[in-house]
Amino acid sequence: MRKYRKTEHIENFLKSTYEGNALFSNIFLYNDSLPEIDFSEIDTSVEFLNKKVEFPLMINAMTGGSSLSEDINKGLAEIANHFNIPMAVGSQTIALEDEDSKTSFEIVRKVIKDGIVISNLSGFSNAEDAKKAVDLISADAIQIHLNPGHELAQAEGERNFKGILNNIEEIVRASEVPVIIKEVGHGISKKNVKRLYDLGVRNIDVSGHGGTNFLEIENLRDANNDFSDIFSWGIPTALAVIEAKKLDLADLNIISSGGVKTSLDIVKSLVIGASMVGISGEILSFLVRGGYEYTLKYIEGLIYKTKMLMMLNGATNIEELQKVDYKVTGKLKDLLED
Repeated sequence: MRKYRKTEHIENFLKSTYEGNALFSNIFLYNDSLPEIDFSEIDTSVEFLNKKVEFPLMINAMTGGSSLSEDINKGLAEIANHFNIPMAVGSQTIALEDEDSKTSFEIVRKVIKDGIVISNLSGFSNAEDAKKAVDLISADAIQIHLNPGHELAQAEGERNFKGILNNIEEIVRASEVPVIIKEVGHGISKKNVKRLYDLGVRNIDVSGHGGTNFLEIENLRDANNDFSDIFSWGIPTALAVIEAKKLDLADLNIISSGGVKTSLDIVKSLVIGASMVGISGEILSFLVRGGYEYTLKYIEGLIYKTKMLMMLNGATNIEELQKVDYKVTGKLKDLLED
């Protein structure tokens, strides 16, 4: 059942049409007409999970467990390896239950070799399962994903979410690698960022509203229910990043994902508080619909245009970019007003 659902999720994502708003359009950046910068000296590299990567973009969690997933993960891993950027695998719960499913995850480490690979399990998992997931792919970190909205829209999904915080605390205490807490498209509120931080979590992927919409994906699986009136549910990514940053928590690393598609989205994410940016659905669309070379061109374009925008913001590296001024407009400004 789980293996079939994995394939169905991919197929339904490619059929989905709803477009949410991550509110990046409500972030205004100033043009710098006197940057005093040599374009060739612009440096997009960052340190992430104690390794240097060439660009602050991670291929975020998508899939695993089926033959289709294995082909996709191999392609994604080759792309991550080509650009020396991190990659997170999809939920490994299926690999803990089904021996045949393991190869669709193991292929990622085989391709990426010494690069950054990130495990993934749900918040229902325990520390023992987390260790198994990490060991399976020699992961540099593990994502624990939170998805109550997705589960509730799933006919066979979970309905009892008690104990998740205890599981996270147990995993954080026992894990030998960093733990990343990640939503799946509905955003993590500032209240919950603080709750997670108090448990020892230092890496949070807000995964806000604006990207892949699992309410729609599950809606396409279930002819007996209509969730279209709540497709708009969630915290827009830009809002989630800014509010998490405003908490001013020492050594908290914020990952911006959910509706990130363009170089401008990447730059704005970094300016408003993120230290890393994640893309999943957009890369999957390019890979499945256009192939490997087409996806390489997409990411090459992201990198070049990000460097352009860094120059136009007067920034020679990511650290300088994170310090530039910005203004908030429109709906995002309204939401930020106390």
